[in-house]
Amino acid sequence: MSDLRPTRPVPFRGGGFSPERKRGVGLLVFVGLIGFLEFGTRVGFITNLTMPRPTDVFWTLVDLWRSGLLWKHLVPSVTRLIVGAILGASAGIGVGILIGLFSFIRAGLVPLVAAIFPIPKIALLPLFVIWFGIDETSKYALIAFGTFTPTVVATYGAVDNVDRGLIRMGQSFGLSWTSLVRKIVFPGALPGILSGLRVSLAIAIILLVAAEMLGAEYGIGAYILEAGSLYDLERLFAGVTILSILGVSVSVLIGQVERIFLGWR
Repeated sequence: MSDLRPTRPVPFRGGGFSPERKRGVGLLVFVGLIGFLEFGTRVGFITNLTMPRPTDVFWTLVDLWRSGLLWKHLVPSVTRLIVGAILGASAGIGVGILIGLFSFIRAGLVPLVAAIFPIPKIALLPLFVIWFGIDETSKYALIAFGTFTPTVVATYGAVDNVDRGLIRMGQSFGLSWTSLVRKIVFPGALPGILSGLRVSLAIAIILLVAAEMLGAEYGIGAYILEAGSLYDLERLFAGVTILSILGVSVSVLIGQVERIFLGWR
């Protein structure tokens, strides 16, 4: 006699630690932090001499918007960031892929990259000013150089981490060298490259501020330097807030690129 008892469904256990999107959690953290700072500065256990009220910073940003100064500072900064980051990241990805694919290039360039990677790029700013002048070229060069080295390291590391079993499978099917690189190596390395770009672009924003603090009339870095010299905390934190929004925007952009090109994951 067969067992007619209803079967119990087995829950799926093979999620593979895939991340789930939790909408609103990040925004909730930001709102909670700002609310805590607002409460603390109003009650008094956070002194206004070290931390301005978030509402005062907000109204400073509104005044910047209304006066037009926001765009006078933001447009040059974004332009410098885009130009320098594109130059540095594109060169870094190209060199990193060459290092990952060719042993002779790896033997020649990896020691050089290892030697220049730990150097604080901000310390090289006076040298870049001597080489390229105090105008925009030195700022582009500093941001590009600071973006270049971490991108190289992330790229050839990502190429090294591509599953060699997939490469051998492609070779066994007779794929040409260019097809192996285009269809297996580059798609397999792309997640690591994009992760490295997150770090590289964060470094680029830091170097942008440093470059604008030396010889720039307009820019977020120049605005922060001026506010700090006047001990104007509202303006200082307004500039920091703009940088934070810029960093979040870059992270969102990288996330969109990942969703477009890494949907196969």
